[in-house]
Amino acid sequence: MNKNLKELIELSRLDKAIDDFIPIIENAKKKINRIIASRESLKATIDTLNKDIDNTQAKVEESEEQLSVQNEKLQQNRQKTDNIKSERELKALSLEEQLSKEKVTFAHEEIVRLQSVISIKERTLSETQAQFDSLNTQIDELSIDLNKRLEEIDSKRTQIYNQREELIRTLDKKVLSFYEKIRIWAKNSAVVPVKKQACYGCFMKINDHTYAEVIKAEDITTCPHCGRILYIEPQEA
Repeated sequence: MNKNLKELIELSRLDKAIDDFIPIIENAKKKINRIIASRESLKATIDTLNKDIDNTQAKVEESEEQLSVQNEKLQQNRQKTDNIKSERELKALSLEEQLSKEKVTFAHEEIVRLQSVISIKERTLSETQAQFDSLNTQIDELSIDLNKRLEEIDSKRTQIYNQREELIRTLDKKVLSFYEKIRIWAKNSAVVPVKKQACYGCFMKINDHTYAEVIKAEDITTCPHCGRILYIEPQEA
């Protein structure tokens, strides 16, 4: 087999091996990324709950202030009773007192309702915070395992990359440039075997002349249909 062709086959194998690490790394990160996404969702829920609780508490304080104002009015009305001089003043004062009592009742009910809302949201917040803390613990544990896994992957990838660099130094520059141009569009199928007289890149049958050239392997032969570099896989003994 032509020396350049043999080196291109090996280079293609190494390039594929390097690229194969990408899905391996992505798969290794998949579980922790899924948990991180869940944690971020919980964090958003916690932020929303805290904001809702603060807003509801502010409404409680507003109602308490309104309650205080109306109670003070009722107290003032009781003091005014001793100074009433006419039926008209009595009716006006009674109406004002009735309105104040209604507002006091409403303020009481609103405070109870709002405090119930706060209680429910605080329970939900506590449960959500517990889930958030649990995910944080999982992430910390997974990060340790992931970092070890990534170190192993990086070590293997570096080893293969060094083999690739060593091979490139011995490869004819024009041949390398030719291969790189094909690889731009063909990716890891720039160099493919021929099986049953068909290119295993585009899967189209090649003519007899091209097939004979591929079998001889005296030079680099490309597929007349797609332009990929072709070779015949050695027969197993």
